Amino acid sequence: MTPDEKIVKQVVALLRQRGQKALELSKKTILNERIEYAPLREALQYFIDEVWLKVLHPGLLSVYCEAVGGDPDETTQIGASMVLLVGAADIHDDVIDQSTMKDHSPTIFGKFGKDIAVLAGDALLIEGVYLLFAATARFPESKRTKILGLIKQAFFDLSSAEAYEASYRGRLDMSGKVYLEIIKRKVAVAEATAKIGAILGEGTANEIEILGDYGHTLGLLLTIRDEFIDVFEPNELANRNEKEILPLPILYTFENPERREKIVQLLKDKLTQEKTEKILDIVMEANETHQLKKEMKRLVSHGVREVASLEACRNILDLLLQSTIEDLK
Repeated sequence: MTPDEKIVKQVVALLRQRGQKALELSKKTILNERIEYAPLREALQYFIDEVWLKVLHPGLLSVYCEAVGGDPDETTQIGASMVLLVGAADIHDDVIDQSTMKDHSPTIFGKFGKDIAVLAGDALLIEGVYLLFAATARFPESKRTKILGLIKQAFFDLSSAEAYEASYRGRLDMSGKVYLEIIKRKVAVAEATAKIGAILGEGTANEIEILGDYGHTLGLLLTIRDEFIDVFEPNELANRNEKEILPLPILYTFENPERREKIVQLLKDKLTQEKTEKILDIVMEANETHQLKKEMKRLVSHGVREVASLEACRNILDLLLQSTIEDLK
């Protein structure tokens, strides 16, 4: 890495390298299954070839394991199961939100329709659970129970948060503070990933809690960053306005009645690039947005302090946090 290379690019390369084995195993696992119905098989193949870039959780699992002195290779199987489980949740979430595009590519829902998308998500979910049980079969019962319990609770928490969020779909009466609380619940999988990585690395009870807190903080920061990014994208912003909840920075900006009225008027009818840019200007100039970015910087500092006692991977853990506020300062 060159010193002037963007932090986000460094992080993406790092996580891709660390999560590649788990990603390849998850691909091999799902493609080895006999799926007779061609459209479903094609949808899964498309997801793997064109959409599937989910190295975040297995990559982080590897980092967390090494941070407490463990062997990163011990995380591959569970990392692969996490790829499948998170992939299933993402596909189902796209169906709920009716998201046809993501990162400039059609989603499974957008390309193959609702029925195939639901069934593709189901296939990944079943395969992920099966792989998870196989991956933990060799562990002592207490260790296995902890890992399975963390994953089960994390996905229940995620589902609960998604359901709560869905109840506000298409409404403009949710406050930024309420939505932030929903986001905090949605990052349960990020927190569980950190704890599981520490458990796989034979970390102490204190190290597991430290990394759990760190994982929650990092997950929250990554999600808020994505909320900012959605303000920049006309298609994503239009979909969120019609079928989801508006991005967090806009909801915070709504605390100012005058700014709220201007944005609501711009959101009417077709959302053009010009309208999006006007909304962006209003949001980025708002004091509420500056306060939200200030809170992100506070969370970064908090995360750095959380892992100060860990000797391994400190630079990586700090880099991950710093990447979340790059270009938002």
